[in-house]
Formats: sequence, structure tokens, C-alpha cells
Amino acid sequence: MELPARESMEFDVVIVGAGPAGLATAIRLKQKAAETGQDVSVVVVEKGSEVGAHILSGAVIDPSGLDRLVPGWREDSDRPLHTGVTADEFMYLGPAGGMKLPNVFMPKLMSNHGNFVGSLGNVARYLGRKAEEMGVEIYPGFPAAELLIEDGKVVGVATGDMGIGRNGEPNANFTRGMELRARYTVFGEGARGSLTKQLVERFNLNQGKDHQKYGIGVKELWQVKPDKFQPGLVRHSMGWPLPNNAGGGSWLYHFDDHLVSVGFVVHLNYKNPTLSPFDEFQRFKTHPMVRDVFEGAKRIGYGARAIMEGGWQSVPRLTFPGGCLVGDSAGFVNVPRIKGSHNAILSGILCADYLTEALQAGRSHDEVVGYEESWRSSPIGYDLKRVRNVKPLWSKYGTAAGVALGGLDMWMTELFDRSLFGTMKHGKPDHECLLPLDQVKPITYPRPDGVLTFDRLSSVFLSNTNHEEDQPPHLKVRDMGLQKSSEHDVFGGPSQRYCPAGVYEWVEGEGGVRYQINAQNCVHCKTCDIKDPNQNINWETPEGPGGPNYVNM
Repeated sequence: MELPARESMEFDVVIVGAGPAGLATAIRLKQKAAETGQDVSVVVVEKGSEVGAHILSGAVIDPSGLDRLVPGWREDSDRPLHTGVTADEFMYLGPAGGMKLPNVFMPKLMSNHGNFVGSLGNVARYLGRKAEEMGVEIYPGFPAAELLIEDGKVVGVATGDMGIGRNGEPNANFTRGMELRARYTVFGEGARGSLTKQLVERFNLNQGKDHQKYGIGVKELWQVKPDKFQPGLVRHSMGWPLPNNAGGGSWLYHFDDHLVSVGFVVHLNYKNPTLSPFDEFQRFKTHPMVRDVFEGAKRIGYGARAIMEGGWQSVPRLTFPGGCLVGDSAGFVNVPRIKGSHNAILSGILCADYLTEALQAGRSHDEVVGYEESWRSSPIGYDLKRVRNVKPLWSKYGTAAGVALGGLDMWMTELFDRSLFGTMKHGKPDHECLLPLDQVKPITYPRPDGVLTFDRLSSVFLSNTNHEEDQPPHLKVRDMGLQKSSEHDVFGGPSQRYCPAGVYEWVEGEGGVRYQINAQNCVHCKTCDIKDPNQNINWETPEGPGGPNYVNM
């Protein structure tokens, strides 16, 4: 069936993604336009049902980005952050106990004093309100599904068609997507964005860069009893339950109305295909130095997302004809600090400043090279360069030695502005790190008790995830035969373990084993797109506002 032509709208700047980076870009563009008396049209498209619906982070937030973008945010009646950090703890855990590391041994950049604990989703909602007050158009529930490229230049994006049935044919609710055309298009999709992935490949943006590296963060939100609550407490740990050769760690933050954010990060370069980040997180909560916090508490939220961990040496080229990358699409996370929102906002500001120059000069669809050439000498580059070797050291020497060497490297960089290690490489991409099942010792996890530990499906329920069932699956397996012969037969089906939402199952039946994809469970973490050993799974945007609807996450 031939589809009708799309309608189109023209803007100066189209921004994909209403996260901190995309919204900061929009706000800064309007601020600069107001300063010069210029009229700049800006639109933001967001795949979540509302601004903030798909935003998930720990989160301890460095306010430097917010301070620069919205200097008076602390005085606003609807300010998104209320709880300042009051105590900062770092622990190394063993199976039955742990050791608190003295703060005096930690480099200054690791200190969280002066930062805020809160919900990054609520920060995005706040920035969304600010952007709309300034005249930015924001369209939630409209995922950007297609790049518009003409003569080798990005000229905008198209939103996805709605009302396409599972059979691929339009149904009674069919609505054609819209073309949003722009002089410049900015991509702030977050980690492993579907369009950003295409841009990196088409324009060879990772030429001369190291492999991008990833982690998966799994998070729960709890409301705890008053006697267990310590407002502003920030606690991080490494070690148990992960083995020494699998990197990661935990966070536990107290904020707002007796809320505790607890989560666990697993670096996706782990080797054992039977390892489950979700179940490692559940085990972590049972540690004797952790579980007491949750006595009599209520779990009220759950979510998961991929984290860009490559840092300084893995940031792709940020510019291409007609557009730019900002925020986590670029990979601006500071891994040891477990922070990236400040850099996301700063990248939006920096990008907008160079876009403003281009717009004022009457340019369109060219490459705004000043943004690419300036970021490494900006506060973003300063933040990332100091920690560039921490992740490679963890990966090469394991958690115990890697943490010690990483700390030494950060101290050397802080005191002498130089590293003993130069700039290290990350090694293999994450999908190449898994070992065959017959080369590892399988991990057996305890059954959840439903009080402190839980299963995937009850957790996904708390994420308020919903997808229209009669739509083409947004998780595409390119070669189902390869999935059976390799992912299942060689590696033992790791997708059913690394997915934190129970999307993938190998089901035994009369005709043998079959691959079942429960796409309606997907929380959009993108881990399958990253970790599948054959890169045989492709994550695409689903129809309309599908996915999680996070609250206070």
C-alpha cells in the first residue's frame, strides 16, 4: 500500500529528545535570541508521553549546569531540587561486611558536597516549563523515527507513523508521521539513541575514536520509615555481589519526603553470559550493611537504562552537515562520579551558542565545527579528561586493583595535571566480551522473597510501562537462525538475563526451543542493542508514547 505524503513544518532548529541536554539547547537558543532581538523558532520532539517520562538517573546532581542555564532556579517556587548532600560515604563490600573508605583519601572531584539529591526526571520537567515559557514548542509522545537527509545533509526528522498494525499494514487509527524540517537538527536522545546510531555510522563520527563503552543502571525508589531516613545521605559501594572481574557498583541516596533511591550499575563488558544485572541488584539489597534501610519500607518505583561509559576517548565527532549531538548522545558521563546531567546541560549551552552564530550569519545545513573544536577545552572536557583512565583501569585490572589505580591516577591528574598512564584504550567493544557458556561457571540466583527482592515482571509494573499491542515490534532480530545457533546454543541465551524487563525468553516447546520477545515489557534501556554478542538485535522507536512513565525517577 502506498502511504500518503507527509505534511511538513519548517523551523530554525529541531531538537530530538526533551532531556536536560535537549531542553538546555532550546532554552539557550531562546535566551540568545532575546539578547539580540532575533526571532528563532525551536521545536523539541520527545518519545515519552510527557517531558521526564523516560528520564531515569540516580541522581546526585552537580548544579553547575543549572546554575549557568537558569541562574535563579534556587529561588523558584517550583524548583526541582530541594535536598542538598549532607553526608558522602564510599564503601567496599564483601559477602558479609564491608569497609568504609575515609573521604580524605578520595580526590576532590569525587566529593558530593555542594551537590543535590533528587529526580532528574523532575529537573527535565522544570526545564520543559522554562522552555515553553520562552516560546519553545514541545511535542511529547512523538518519537523521531527517521532521519531526513538530502544531498548528504541532515535537514530534519520525521516522526513515526501511528496506527500501523502488527502485520505492518495501516489500521483504522492510521495517522501519517510529520516531517519536521530545520536549518539545524540537534540530537539529544540519550544513550544509544536509534537515530544517533545511524548518524554515527553514516557520517563516520567515531573515526579515530575508541570504542564506546556502556553500563546498565537498574534503579528502585523506596519510601522508608522516618527512623531509617537520613536526608542528604549519599552512599556508594563497590565489590560484592559482583566478582572482581565484573565492574560496577551501587548507589543509595536519601532525599525529599523519606525517599531513598537505590540502584546498581554493571559495566557491560562482563564475560559470564549467565550474569544478570537485575539479579545482582536484588542480591545487593540483602547485604547486612544495606538491608536495614528497607525494613518496613515500600517500593514505589523501578526502572533501568543504559549508561555511556567511554568518556573522553570515546566521544564521537559532535557535528555533521546539518546537525549536532548533545548530552548522553555524545557520551558526556563522568563514570567515577556517576554524573552526566551537568555536562549534558553545559553541552546544550555550548551547542546553542555556536548555532546562534550560524543562524545570525544566515547559514543552514552546514557543519557547525566550532562546537566540535571547542568542547575539549570547555568545562566538559576538563571534567572528562581527569577521569579518562578510571574505566580502562577497572576493566584491565579488576575492581580491587582497578579502583586503587584509578584513585591514584585521579590524584596525579588533580595535583600535577598529568597521568602516569597517558590515555588508555578501552579494549574490545562490550558485545565481544562474552565467553561461551561452556567456558564459565554458571551463576545461580536465589528466588525473590517479594519483600526486599523481586522478580522482573512485578518490577516492570512499577515503571508504568505500556505499549500499544497491535503495532510492529520495535525490537528487531535481524537473523533468527543466528540467534538460535549462537546466542542460544553457544552463549546460553544471555538476553533473558541481561534484559532487566523480561523482554526476551527462550521457551521450550514441542518443536524445540523458540525465541519469544515480550516487547510490551520494554523499558527502553537499549541493553539488548548493546550487549547481543552478534549485534543481531536492533532497538527502534515504538509507536507514539510507548514505554515507561517514570515518576520521581
